[in-house]
Amino acid sequence: MQNQCLDMRFMGSAMRVPHVQGGFRETVTVDASQCVPIADSLSMGEAAMAEPLAVCLHAARQAGSMLGKHVLITGAGPIGALCVLVARFAGAARIVVTDVADEPLTIATTIGADEVINVVKNSTTLKAYGKDKGTFDVLFEASGNQAALSSALDVLRPGAVIVQLGLGGQMTLPVNTIVTKELQLRGTFRFHTEFAEAVSLMGKGLIDVKPLISATLPFTSATEAFELASDRSRSMKVQLDFARSSI
Repeated sequence: MQNQCLDMRFMGSAMRVPHVQGGFRETVTVDASQCVPIADSLSMGEAAMAEPLAVCLHAARQAGSMLGKHVLITGAGPIGALCVLVARFAGAARIVVTDVADEPLTIATTIGADEVINVVKNSTTLKAYGKDKGTFDVLFEASGNQAALSSALDVLRPGAVIVQLGLGGQMTLPVNTIVTKELQLRGTFRFHTEFAEAVSLMGKGLIDVKPLISATLPFTSATEAFELASDRSRSMKVQLDFARSSI
């Protein structure tokens, strides 16, 4: 369980003091043992998605088999969207995604979600899945929002697995529901072997992350890139290309 190492260090980490510097630079020196070769067919932009994809592959491992299962994903940001790709690859029978904004939900539909629900505009749509003690076998909670997690409990089947990806700090949950429905709440943190698996799956064309890359800008346009990345109505994932000096 290297993802639970007591002396963990990784680029961009604030877990240790002093913090470890990130990868916003033209050259980075890394240990050869941590390098994974990529397929010739894979762009550098796609390869850069290996890290978040690995996070979702590890979450899927925590969830167990999804073959023929009904999967709910709360939060349609980059991690939630990648969970859609992973759940579809894993053979989920039906995938429903919720969010509070239409734009990321549109992307979720494009990449394989069977149904998307804007819980602000259609608050009753999700509740309908609560009939007969619930519908979903697996929940990937990717928003870190207490309301999203709490409302999802009512639509989960007895014995369903909840995988919490979103970091939401302190939360108050209806413990009675978790107990009486025998729900299994599981955490998930980073990854290990899933990184190489992510590279392999993308290289073989089994998981396509290209629809999630909204824009690639040169590092000289970093300010514009961060502004774009902070606007959910215009972007999912924005990348900086340090090999380009101008648009």
